[in-house]
Amino acid sequence: MSREAWIAAARKVLEKRGIGEVKIDHLALQLKVTRGSFYFHFTSLADLRNSLLEEWRTSNCAPFWAMRGTETVDGLQFFTDIVHAWVNEDPFSPLLDLAVRNWSRTSKKLAQEVKEMDDLRIDLLVRAFRAMGYPEDQSIVRARITYFHQIGQYALSFKEDPAVRRHYQPLFGEVLLGPLVQEPDLPTRAAAGA
Repeated sequence: MSREAWIAAARKVLEKRGIGEVKIDHLALQLKVTRGSFYFHFTSLADLRNSLLEEWRTSNCAPFWAMRGTETVDGLQFFTDIVHAWVNEDPFSPLLDLAVRNWSRTSKKLAQEVKEMDDLRIDLLVRAFRAMGYPEDQSIVRARITYFHQIGQYALSFKEDPAVRRHYQPLFGEVLLGPLVQEPDLPTRAAAGA
């Protein structure tokens, strides 16, 4: 049994039942190995839990950390890059993000780390809206609405057919981005009688 197999099994438990159910004996039983196999790869349960957090940091945080240093030239493209980090779910995992968020309710240190990641994601969105020409206050509110919408979809376990999701994507963009992203020569929906 490899270290990776233990982490994968623990991650499934974390995502389905929460950190309180990530227990050595339960995992050993599930994997049909002895408890000693666990200690061949990990020094303690805390070591396994730290490995789970590293999975979250790698898949769900690193894409956003990488965007921190990006020079925001094209706000719409930057916004698209941020949203695609979530929507493409590669490597981002909504289930892992929610599981870590729930776990953070039991740990002040982890709660602070999750808050810092939330702040970074929102700050990136604010930068995108600012680069599109929105004033500071509007950028903050649009960033929050965008982020809360995305987290809310995950929290509700909202599922829809990918074709339906693609169908609504332009309308979501229109609602979230507003009229500033329209070409100057194109009439607004109201002016066009829509």
